[in-house]
Amino acid sequence: MGGGAGAGNPPPVHPTPPVAFRVDRALQALGFEFTRVTAEEVVGRLPVTETCCQPFDWLNDGVSALMAETAASIGCYVTSGYRRLAGVQLSINHVGPARLGDLVQARATPTQLGRKIQIWQIDPSTSERKDLVSTARVTLLANLSTPDKMKSFEQGLKKFSSKL
Repeated sequence: MGGGAGAGNPPPVHPTPPVAFRVDRALQALGFEFTRVTAEEVVGRLPVTETCCQPFDWLNDGVSALMAETAASIGCYVTSGYRRLAGVQLSINHVGPARLGDLVQARATPTQLGRKIQIWQIDPSTSERKDLVSTARVTLLANLSTPDKMKSFEQGLKKFSSKL
C-alpha cells in the first residue's frame, strides 16, 4: 500500500516563498525593474512588450508618464527622509518611439531639492540606440507628515534599495 495523503499521511508542507517587495505595483506589473534607488538618482529599465504597447507596437505614452512619476516620487521619498509626498505637476514631452522589443532605460535625478518642493528630471531612452523616448519634469510637495502605516514601506524600500 502506498503512503499517499489519502492513507492518513498529511500532505507535504512546502514553505510559502516570500512575496517580493514591490516599490510600485502598477509599474512593476508592466515589467519595470528598478536597478538603483538612492537620494541622487532612481534608475530602472522596462522591456517594451505587448502589454505596454499601443496598437502600433510602440510604447504607450502613458507608460512613459508612469515611469517618470514613479521614479521621481521614489527619489523624493528617499531624499525627504521618507516623508509622505504629493505630486504637484507632471510635464512630459514624448519625442521618439520605443518599439516592441526595445529596452527603455529611465533615470531620474533631482534638479531642485527644497525642504517643501522638489523637482526631478527624467529622460528615458532606448538602451541599444540611445534614442530619447521622452523628457519629463515632475514637481512634488515633499514635507507631508507620514502615517504610521507607511513605516513598513519605508523599511521595505530601505532593504530593497540596499540590495541593488
